[in-house]
Parts: sequence; C-alpha cells; structure tokens
Amino acid sequence: MKHQGSGLRTAALYVVATPLGNLGDISARALEVLRGAAAIACEDTRHTRRLLDHFGIRTETFSLHEHNEAAASERLLRLLREGRAVALVSDAGTPAVSDPGARAVAAVRAAGFDAIPVPGPNAAVAALSASGLADPHFLFYGFLPTKEAARRKALAELKPLPCALVFYEAPHRIEEAVADLAAVLEPGRTLVVARELTKLFESIVSLPLAEAPAWLAADADRRRGEFVLVVSAPPPAEGVSAEAARVLELLLAELPLKQAVKLAAEISGASKNALYDLALEKKKSQD
Repeated sequence: MKHQGSGLRTAALYVVATPLGNLGDISARALEVLRGAAAIACEDTRHTRRLLDHFGIRTETFSLHEHNEAAASERLLRLLREGRAVALVSDAGTPAVSDPGARAVAAVRAAGFDAIPVPGPNAAVAALSASGLADPHFLFYGFLPTKEAARRKALAELKPLPCALVFYEAPHRIEEAVADLAAVLEPGRTLVVARELTKLFESIVSLPLAEAPAWLAADADRRRGEFVLVVSAPPPAEGVSAEAARVLELLLAELPLKQAVKLAAEISGASKNALYDLALEKKKSQD
C-alpha cells in the first residue's frame, strides 16, 4: 500500500478515537491522521469541527451517522477508490462501539480496502479502570433496551454471567435503568456510576446496588450527563463456584432440572445438593 505525503496509507480508512471531553486526551497519531486525511467522516460535523478548530485542522468533513450510514458509506468508498485516505470519527470516544461506524467499516472491508484502528479514549474502559472492581472478566453490553419489559428481560439473561457488566445510559433513562438493575440483579452487588468522564463535572461513585435508586433520586445533579454503569459480578452461591453455576446455567437451558444438576455436579465437582438448591432458585426467578 502506498503512502501519502502525510505518511498515511492511500486508499485506507482510519478509525480514529477522539476525546470523551478533555481535549488533552487526543493522541499525536490521531492528530496526524486527521490532518493528513483527504476527508473526515463524522457523526456530527459541527461537533467535530470544534475539535478540529481547536487544533487548527482544516480537513474537509462530511456526515456519517446512524440515519445516513449506507449513503455516506458510498461517498467514503468513492474516496477510497480514488486512492484517498479517509478518517472516521464519532462525537466522542471510539467509533463503532455503541456509536455509528460499524456498517461503514464493514462496507470498506468488504470492498477490499483496509480499516486501520487509531486507538484512544473509550468510556467503558475508562470507567472500568477507575471502578476499583477486581472481577477478572467483564462484559460490555452498551445501551440497555429502552422499554422496561425488554430491559428487565435482558438483565435477567445477564444476571448469571460470572463477570462485571458494563452499560452506557442516557440521562433521561438513568433512573429507570438503575431501578431495574436493583430490581433484577442481586442487591449485594456493587454499582459504579461513572458520569461525565474526563469532563468538568466528572463523578465516579461506588455503592451497593440496593442503595443506588435512592442515592440517584436524592440529587438532580446526579442524574445529569452521560453515564457508564459498571456492576460487579454476581456473588457465588454458597457452596457453588461461579464456574459451577455457569455450567449449571448452560445445562438447565437444555435439560430437565434433575438431569442438569446431576451432570453439573459430575462436571464441576460441586455439591449436588447446593446445585439443586441453586437450580430451584433460578427456576423460581424465571417463573
């Protein structure tokens, strides 16, 4: 692949992470790409123009968002076919991660062009790094469903997973989302509420999940801004390790309760009685 005078590859899409709020978090490589690209595909050109103006970057921009991604991808591909390098950004953080861009990247790769990541800020990872949770695994879910029934169903499916759970949430749904987290998940879990990360009113608070709805309701300022919610992994059932519980969950989805318990005990070595009690608890919660 040839390189442009800027050092960028020709006919390549650069997927560029941009700051969540603090402009000092942009990388030198990201600035090089934004300066050297023939054009920048943006979630919101007005928002990105403020970033570009701050760094004196005059590169042409065009919109690529969730409502025009198919059409904008065609424009992007035309530029690549002309041998141009193009940058892709979202309003904040990493494109295509709970933000527009994934379909455009897929179209670029399907057409035989390279999609090159320029890593940087990501709200989920930033929140997790400052959460203080020691769970060895995490699942990034993104935004929960907007309707209560669908949201609670999704949380019930996530409940047995032996890992921390990471969600994004908007201010107008934060109370409902936290209420459902507290209603569906175990009250002993820890909730970390990370708000306005890297911005002026950044706040990271850790508290028992059961206390979270009241804490949130106590102050309107706690409900403002963009949120990352991190929930600790479920506590292991007494006498049953997280791995044994996971095995049981998988078997219960395919087999009758007694058979699932018997096989789970044989596979994991956990107590059959403890697994049976756990299976009954799971069945009750599903009913």
